Amino acid sequence: MKLTIIAVGTKMPAWVQSGFQEYEKRLPREWKPNVRELAVAKRSNNANVEKLKQQEGEQILAALPRNAYVIALDVLGKKVDTHSLSTNMKNWQELGQDIAILIGGPDGLSEACLKRANQLISLSDLTLPHPLVRIVLIEQLYRGWTILNNHPYHK
Repeated sequence: MKLTIIAVGTKMPAWVQSGFQEYEKRLPREWKPNVRELAVAKRSNNANVEKLKQQEGEQILAALPRNAYVIALDVLGKKVDTHSLSTNMKNWQELGQDIAILIGGPDGLSEACLKRANQLISLSDLTLPHPLVRIVLIEQLYRGWTILNNHPYHK
């Protein structure tokens, strides 16, 4: 299994990179993600948000690994707690497929990305800025891994 995180947004601030790297380095090799950063569609005051999401969605779909099992992070997705995320992680490993987790841009994911997803997950009822989602996601992946491996971090 290879894990890919496809995220809209490039040139993340140093605090995002640092936070992400802190948890990424703790993960074992099989859970270290390949991160694909994609450009945010150019926004203006009169921009059509759906068209921008569609443009970003086309980039995301083009970046998907072939035959990947796709998890889309979306506010309307199934709410998961840490233990159910760790159960999901175990199930993903058992699929024998590459895994791709999608993080949308400022306006979320396109309808095409949501339809392509095998699973929709919400990390929080809160609206999180997409750079922060990267840190929350990688920390929760690490925490889920610690639960699966009886590591004391989660306690």
